[in-house]
Amino acid sequence: MLDADLTTLLPHGADEDLFRQLFRKHGSVMLLIAPETGAIVDANPAAVAFYGYPRHTMRGMQIGRINIQSEQEIRGEMQQALDERRSFFIFRHRLASAEVRTVEVHSTSIEIGGRPLLFSIVFDITERQRVHDSLRLASLVYQKSSEAMSVIDGNGVIININPAFTEITGYTEAQAIGRNIRMLKSQRESPEAYTRMWKSMARDGRWQGELWGRRSCGRDFLLSLTLNSIHHDDGSIQCNVGLFSDITKKRETDELIWRQANFDTLTGLPNRSMFHDRLEQAMRKANRGGQQVALLFLDLDFFKEVNDTLGHSMGDRLLQEAARRVCSCVRETDTVARLGGDEFTVILEELSDSRSVERAVGNILRELTEPFQLGAEQVYISASIGITFYPADGRETDTLLKNADQAMYAAKAQGRNRYSYFTTSMQEAAQQRKRLITDLRIALHDKQFRVYYQPIIDLDSGRICKAEALIRWQHPVRGLISPAEFIPVAEETGMIVELGEWIFRQAARQVGAWRTRHDPAFQISVNVSPVQLQSEGVNHESWLGCMESLQLPGQSMVVEITEGMLMDSSRGVPGQLLRFRDNGVQAALDDFGTGYSSLSYLKKFDIDYIKIDKSFVQNLAPGSDDMALCEAIIVMAHKLGIKVVAEGVETETQRRLLAASKCDYAQGYLFSRPVPAEEFEHLF
Repeated sequence: MLDADLTTLLPHGADEDLFRQLFRKHGSVMLLIAPETGAIVDANPAAVAFYGYPRHTMRGMQIGRINIQSEQEIRGEMQQALDERRSFFIFRHRLASAEVRTVEVHSTSIEIGGRPLLFSIVFDITERQRVHDSLRLASLVYQKSSEAMSVIDGNGVIININPAFTEITGYTEAQAIGRNIRMLKSQRESPEAYTRMWKSMARDGRWQGELWGRRSCGRDFLLSLTLNSIHHDDGSIQCNVGLFSDITKKRETDELIWRQANFDTLTGLPNRSMFHDRLEQAMRKANRGGQQVALLFLDLDFFKEVNDTLGHSMGDRLLQEAARRVCSCVRETDTVARLGGDEFTVILEELSDSRSVERAVGNILRELTEPFQLGAEQVYISASIGITFYPADGRETDTLLKNADQAMYAAKAQGRNRYSYFTTSMQEAAQQRKRLITDLRIALHDKQFRVYYQPIIDLDSGRICKAEALIRWQHPVRGLISPAEFIPVAEETGMIVELGEWIFRQAARQVGAWRTRHDPAFQISVNVSPVQLQSEGVNHESWLGCMESLQLPGQSMVVEITEGMLMDSSRGVPGQLLRFRDNGVQAALDDFGTGYSSLSYLKKFDIDYIKIDKSFVQNLAPGSDDMALCEAIIVMAHKLGIKVVAEGVETETQRRLLAASKCDYAQGYLFSRPVPAEEFEHLF
């Protein structure tokens, strides 16, 4: 028994009784441990209750069974206690329930019955240690936090700061503590902002937001601040705790990203995204006020020519100056945006009448026709402007933009340097064009096209010696569609390349058949669109390979181009003409007299035929100006070794006058309209 065992060890007398009572009755956890074996010799009732083991189990139990630390950790704790000159150790003990508690052990050596023992008193300090660890962690957070922290009394005087406060503001502890927090006040922040902040603190005990502050060096910075009040038990304010971080760079980065997302980097104007946002805002504002909004769509005329000839850097300078001039013509409340390339939009709000729109448009047109000084070069451009109104012309941003775009193209078609209002007929034309594009793609796939041929007559012999291949579209619903209606659309969409390839192959096969059956020198001419010569649209190898497979000489085909194409060196037209010439394919210059060709180009590229435009032929009469022009063209061409074809011959008088002027060939309704190949056979 515990009492019997303890009695045998204890000295007799008063000391024995006192120790026995102390050990048994004291509420503190007490252990007697054999130092040589680490075994528990005895445990008092408080220890039994604390550890949860029965008395007989605890007596003889190794102390290591309840002390869960390793020997190395125990030695470390003892050394630390020695270093700190404390008489107790801190261990972690596992109870019978497996719960781990932090304990403070006070031990002393005693001798009982001549046997040395270690008398230990154990205190449970788990909760105290948790609070201590929590406070230490809080202190570490306070000291190591990257966010600035400050403790401020009820009068705004700084009580304490952490290192991050010094790092962000530049104020040291010595400079900050005891001073009012107003030392961080920036002139960029209004007094009202501080008033609202402290009112919120008085009402709610907290405030969160962004404020401008000032560092010790005098530089402003933007801080994200959280303020909280700590109160006494009676409700009075003990202190205010401020937590803030420097978000100046973040704000700058966010603003940069926002500007890049919403503004054009070249001109600084709102971009397409911001334009849509501004237009929607203007529409909502107009709804509230019962007003209207005008949207202008502006395209710079001749910008491409400047960009191609002077380079992109000069083109950029032109766009920047053009943007500045457009902005100068409207109010600050209006919006000028760049959609991309040389396209701009203007949103005019709070309009009283249409006169204010026309006044702004007139100023823009006038400003843009003034010369632009680009380095040593002085260039001239103009603008074509389309105008549409909200809500009269549409209630959606995309609809309004489309309307203004259509009106702009109408202005450009009317001669440029002007403006045009959107009309319902434009919308109908746009819908019709959209349907035409769809039908045109189907027609290419379903082979709805036909090649017609118009004869070209030798005026000396009167016989048919040539023909011009002309495309016709046999629409399954609309019937025969004029080339004047669908060729421009085919050129705009690029479908003219595929269409031109098909026409050439049809004409090549047909000329082969007619050369065999009727005339071994027969020629067929095909028209080549400017789009076909752009970006190598014409596949020379394919065309020449087709002729070779049909055993056709180059002279069997003639390529017809316009005067403007001959002069357009940017599209590589001269080089492509030389390729045809080297393979024997001849060239004809169509609509001669209506363009601006250089006479030197006629010889440089070995033009074989000049086709006098029908506008000079239709009013031919003896002694007329048109007669004089035709005669001059014929004489000039013959001097250069070039044959002449007169187009649009419709009367016998025209034929006779041209023949008398030594014109070589004639083409027109007098001889035949364009007809299918089967009908053409009868003309031979």
